[in-house]
Amino acid sequence: MPVKHVCLIGLGYVGLPTAAVLASRGVRVTGVDINPATVESINAGRPHIIEPDLDMVVHGAVSAGKLTATTTPVEADAFIIAVPTPFDDDRQPDLSYLRAAATSIAPVLKVGDLVVIESTVPVGATAEVGRWLQAARPDLKMPDPEHPGSQHDVCISHSPERVLPGRVLLELVRNDRVIGGLGDDCAQHTASLYGTVVEGEMHLTTAPTAELVKLSENAFRDVNIAFANELANVAGPLNIDVGEVVRLANHHPRVNILKPGPGVGGHCIAVDPWFIVASAPDRTPLIRTARNVNDGRPTVIASEVAALGQVQAGATVACLGLSYKADIDDLRESPSIHAVIALRQLIDNEILIVEPHTASLPAALANLDNVRLVPFEDALSAAGAVVLLTDHKLFTQANPSLFEGKDILDSRGALKLL
Repeated sequence: MPVKHVCLIGLGYVGLPTAAVLASRGVRVTGVDINPATVESINAGRPHIIEPDLDMVVHGAVSAGKLTATTTPVEADAFIIAVPTPFDDDRQPDLSYLRAAATSIAPVLKVGDLVVIESTVPVGATAEVGRWLQAARPDLKMPDPEHPGSQHDVCISHSPERVLPGRVLLELVRNDRVIGGLGDDCAQHTASLYGTVVEGEMHLTTAPTAELVKLSENAFRDVNIAFANELANVAGPLNIDVGEVVRLANHHPRVNILKPGPGVGGHCIAVDPWFIVASAPDRTPLIRTARNVNDGRPTVIASEVAALGQVQAGATVACLGLSYKADIDDLRESPSIHAVIALRQLIDNEILIVEPHTASLPAALANLDNVRLVPFEDALSAAGAVVLLTDHKLFTQANPSLFEGKDILDSRGALKLL
């Protein structure tokens, strides 16, 4: 049976674009978010996050009556859950948002419905959702992962997003999709839903396999980034330009080292590898070490800034960029923020922050002494030292004369000042 109405739980960086794309293809979508301001903004056709072309797609879908938002789930043919899955203070997966989402849809589930988990989750979480729903709705039979061929009233699948901020709308459509079902027919049912928007190939498998696939993709990237960042940690004290090392090494036909940076941010690469570690703590030394290298990189950057001559002389420091990636507003797990915090602990100088995609400092920085958010040119005018933390176009395409006479630390290797 074709899915005509989707109820999508979580209207964040993945949920809202997914809702908008489905609605733009004619599927009626009811988006659910616990934040009333988010609901109000979307119903007015104004997305609350920055993503290329999202404003146009959301406005069009709302105007056409295909996309509406509310704070509570409604009856639908399919439910997509796209809520945060962070880790706790012990780096163990925190599934409280996922459980709350599952609990919220339980009262409106009916025979024939589909539940899809888009949130990135540790292995076994999709089956856990099935158990939560079974406990909440004993009148409905959920899939039994131990007997995938057994009869069930509701299909449950895991289909993790695989999109890059800044290209989300494009990649939601073009990227291949991995879909893991709890029951034999669940993956195929999910593929039929996503077939309305996905042009890439859909690869059907089991839910645990799909869970580990997504975690593996981000752990692989994390390990490769850690290698580049560890090279930078080595090159700095040796007074060697790590950018030149990487450039020359990559002339080897079988070498492709990434560019070093200030660390790793975002809700995926900085978080997902810990889910694998949590599942097998005694068998993941490489993944754990890569995480520690990347988590330690902001402190290394801060120490290098503190050692600059003008900083030691008391000059004001301009820190350029807070988001974890260029030209987006996403501050989640951003190493740029951690670098500023570490720098504040090392020096007493005035620190001026430039972040064109936010109107105020995040909570982690708002209460730090002598740290202010200012416009770009004001910061460069006042600063004796500049550190590039996020390579926004505003910074990388700026007139090089703005940087003259200042000590520069380019943590991204993105400034062209010669």
